[in-house]
Amino acid sequence: MKFSPEQLSNQLKQAIAPLYVLMAGELLPAMEAADEIRLHAEKQGYIDREIISVDQHFDWSVLRQWGRQSSLFGNRRLLDIRIPTGKPGREGRTALEALSQRLPEEAITVISLPWLDQQSQNSKWFKALEQAGHLIVIPAIKREQLAAWIEKRLHRQNQSTDRDTLQFFADKIEGNILAAHQEIQKLALLYPPGKLTFEQIKTAILDVARYDVTQLAEAMINADIARFGHILSSLQVEGVASPYILAVLSEEIRLLLKLHTAIRIDRNVPLAQIMKTLRIWPSRQKLIATAFKRINLNLLIDALRQAANIDQIIKGMTTGDEWQELLNLGATLAATGKYHSLTMKL
Repeated sequence: MKFSPEQLSNQLKQAIAPLYVLMAGELLPAMEAADEIRLHAEKQGYIDREIISVDQHFDWSVLRQWGRQSSLFGNRRLLDIRIPTGKPGREGRTALEALSQRLPEEAITVISLPWLDQQSQNSKWFKALEQAGHLIVIPAIKREQLAAWIEKRLHRQNQSTDRDTLQFFADKIEGNILAAHQEIQKLALLYPPGKLTFEQIKTAILDVARYDVTQLAEAMINADIARFGHILSSLQVEGVASPYILAVLSEEIRLLLKLHTAIRIDRNVPLAQIMKTLRIWPSRQKLIATAFKRINLNLLIDALRQAANIDQIIKGMTTGDEWQELLNLGATLAATGKYHSLTMKL
């Protein structure tokens, strides 16, 4: 049975289950869910706790032995199995399937996994665990959800702030939820309960946001030049190689060029079909379709020329500042442009 983190508390109040599987896209809420299960288990008399961290050298016979053993003092037990890669291997898959079929008596088992792809979620071992226990699904917190997430956390410590300040806060902690949690806790230490001002939060929090190059590319084709500049600056400070950044941005430009080319070859083919042919993930298709309508062919050709020039700068074949030129490249594609006149089917 599937549960969200919000539903977990009510489920635990009703009856604690022998098996919990946590699949999480974020570390912090996964840790909090595991702690909540552990605390409820302790109240029910599950005193003994053993943590098993699985790596590529893990001996799965340990799990089988644990299931056959009883507590030294006859206490109820909690087994905390952590599989950080989400890939137990052939022996591990067999062991987990066996565990799901015969759960240890007088014990609660908690299995922590990262977010798994659909193929892994449909695998025999995962389905066996899901059917034998309770699956707690913890998706990653999206950028547009951050402000609400911060607001909820502030509310827990009897604090609040206005919407604009929440968005400012969200921009500062994006991609680093664990550090964001610490920043929110710091506000409770610095200020009394009540409404916090922008200046109070600005003074207190650090810029702990962490980004990857795919987020930079998304900002570029989404015409968000302010976000593009902020992420680019952060990546430069973190030491991300400029050739890698250029390669990812160039790939986005080429993808949009392929769409334009395909439409010009046959204007009757729906854009959605072309995107499927180009293996664009469904989760990205709306973003790509919007960028395709906004960025005309001439703008893309100009951007590709800029990318070629940046490549020459990086290789030392011409002079220039590659980071400034990368920013200029983002500005080029963030230009308003004109919607092209081709008739498209979405």
